[in-house]
Amino acid sequence: VQLQASGGGLVQAGDSLTLSCVASGRPLSTYATAWFRQAPGKEREFVVAAKYSGGYPGKYAESVKGRFTISRDNAKNMVYLQMSSLRPEDTAVYYCAADPSVISSSLASQNAYRNWGQGTQVTVSS
Repeated sequence: VQLQASGGGLVQAGDSLTLSCVASGRPLSTYATAWFRQAPGKEREFVVAAKYSGGYPGKYAESVKGRFTISRDNAKNMVYLQMSSLRPEDTAVYYCAADPSVISSSLASQNAYRNWGQGTQVTVSS
C-alpha cells in the first residue's frame, strides 16, 4: 500500500488542525494505521495508532491524549489525525504508517509498520 500524508501547516498555539493520509493499492480497512512525528533534532516518536477492527479506541502517546484523535474513512481509504489545543512542542514532521500485521503490543513501535507516507510539516507558533 502507498501512503500520502497532507494537511500540515503553520498554526498558532491553541489552534486545531487535521492531517489526512490517503492510501492506494490496498484497502486500509485491513491495516493497522498510525501516526508518528519527528521534531527537529529528535528521534521519530509514536503519536497514535488504531487497529483494523472498528470500535477500537486507539492507542495514544501520553503527550497527545485528550487533544489528538485518529479516525479513518474506509470508503475513501483515508486516515485522519485530528489535532486540537496544539502546542509549540507539537511542531514536527508527521508521518502516517500502516501495516496489515501489527499485534497490540507493537502498535507504538515504528518497526511494526512497513508502509510509510512522506511526512507533512506541522509548525505551531507560540
